[in-house]
Amino acid sequence: MAFERICSLDDLWEGEMREFSVRGRRVLVVHAEGGTVSAFAALCPHQAFPLVEGKLEGTKLTCAAHLWEFDAVTGSGLNPKDCALRRYEAKVENGEVHVDTARVLAMAA
Repeated sequence: MAFERICSLDDLWEGEMREFSVRGRRVLVVHAEGGTVSAFAALCPHQAFPLVEGKLEGTKLTCAAHLWEFDAVTGSGLNPKDCALRRYEAKVENGEVHVDTARVLAMAA
């Protein structure tokens, strides 16, 4: 597979996150504080609650259902530490956000 255009950075400002459907997958695209754009499976691994309904503060993403916390750049678990988000490759080119859902990136330790 290849990268697919998701949106423009004008549609996803720093500090925001949005959910998109990409090739039949629910993908959460996060524009974290500091400018990093990341893409993750859109459901919390705990009980499949939509992460877009959670809260993004700086580089911390908190699921609204049970307050599980994840690093919004890497997807690593913060609370609990032994759980992580599935992260897809994302890139920004010419102000456009692109995601490749065929390639799952290794989870950070």
